Amino acid sequence: MEFTEAGFVPSSNPITVDTVTRGDRLANIARRQHPKILQTYGGEYSDPKLERTLARVVGKLTLDPDNPSQAYRIAILDSPNINAFALPGGYLYVSRGLLALASDSAEVAAVLAHEMAHVTANHGLERQKREAEANLTNRVVDEVVSSDVNARAAALRGKLLLAQFSRNQELEADKIGIRSIGRAGYDPYAASRFLRSMDAYQSFRDVSGTGESSLDFLASHPNTPRRIELAQEHARQFGAPGTGARDREAYLQGIDGMVYGDKPDEGYVRGRDFLHPTLGVALSVPEGFVIDNSTGEVTAKGPDDLAFRFDGTTVSRDTTLKDYLQGDWLSGLDPSSIRETSINGREAATARAYTNEWQFDVTVIRVGEQVYRLLTVAPLDSNRLDAVARTIADSFRVLDKAEIAALKPLRIRVETVGAGDTVATFANRMRGVDRKLELFRLLNGLGPGSALSVGDKVKIVTDR
Repeated sequence: MEFTEAGFVPSSNPITVDTVTRGDRLANIARRQHPKILQTYGGEYSDPKLERTLARVVGKLTLDPDNPSQAYRIAILDSPNINAFALPGGYLYVSRGLLALASDSAEVAAVLAHEMAHVTANHGLERQKREAEANLTNRVVDEVVSSDVNARAAALRGKLLLAQFSRNQELEADKIGIRSIGRAGYDPYAASRFLRSMDAYQSFRDVSGTGESSLDFLASHPNTPRRIELAQEHARQFGAPGTGARDREAYLQGIDGMVYGDKPDEGYVRGRDFLHPTLGVALSVPEGFVIDNSTGEVTAKGPDDLAFRFDGTTVSRDTTLKDYLQGDWLSGLDPSSIRETSINGREAATARAYTNEWQFDVTVIRVGEQVYRLLTVAPLDSNRLDAVARTIADSFRVLDKAEIAALKPLRIRVETVGAGDTVATFANRMRGVDRKLELFRLLNGLGPGSALSVGDKVKIVTDR
């Protein structure tokens, strides 16, 4: 989508760059980065109704007299992660995951104004070469799955080309952004409110334990109590809490029906189950494991430093699974541990591999030309590896046509509170998610003691 002061209608071609910035060196860099960013973050999410909602928000923000005549281009990233960032030349990115968490237009305005401030303050694109901290699963599995290391390292380097700003720049962007939303007539306290929501969501999701933390707003933007206090101080310049518009109903109407969570082509996480309608396979992890579904692989972290990874590759039928296990993709293999077997009617083989501190159960299962790899890892002194690995492997199955047809993506649905409705009744209407009561409160910005009033609009997650 493209915005100028004269018109706030989404462009049918969001990659098009305005002639205003055509000769700008940084804008040219950003223009080249744009398709790479879309690819890294799952592509662009297309929803004209939602795009118009964001167009109205950015339109108001560009009327701030302190905002120069910058043309902004905003893309909705098709990602469930909480994310937003900006590139020089007026490129703004916001994920549908962030839009699902936001409660009103003012909160989204606070995020976008913060990112616009990075542009207007000429913070630029800092290409830091720091090493992102990988989670336990990726770190230890990569010690064994050698052929994946180069590919994963290359992907990580690509992610690190995204905007990373220093703490002082973040605080400066907060100040500029809050001033911008206040002047635009939005609730200036929306910034501190949404910072709290993101902090609560971070605790709920445990971002530090997921494989995609380097793709998350919460991983790259400092979020301390002092930052929230400063945001409130900036907001007080416009008046007491309650000042400014929230524009909640219009915003909820814009996100009603938006996809929530995983995309169909990446499979679905439903509690402890992972189901992939495109590949037509499913598996489950034991109680206490949390699944993280990212592009190309599924990981899960469990108690006592146990972890799991699942992916697939194409292997010729001429290659036996025993020979495949002995290939150069797997190091630390104990050849004497290889066993050929069958899992739910499918040809399979298992083996053990070891590093200095870890032991691995490696199970491969053939379905047509695909071989699915199930890697379970535990500390060397653990006695739980075999039981956990067998539980996961035995859960692997091929979905039938009826099961595939019944799988639908989760979506945000907006409902009106009626007489007798409570937080608990709405939480019980949610489908396909765990910890429903806690998630319902998070998505609707409700504290532990908050109640609902008849006529309120609320968000739920469902596949219906």
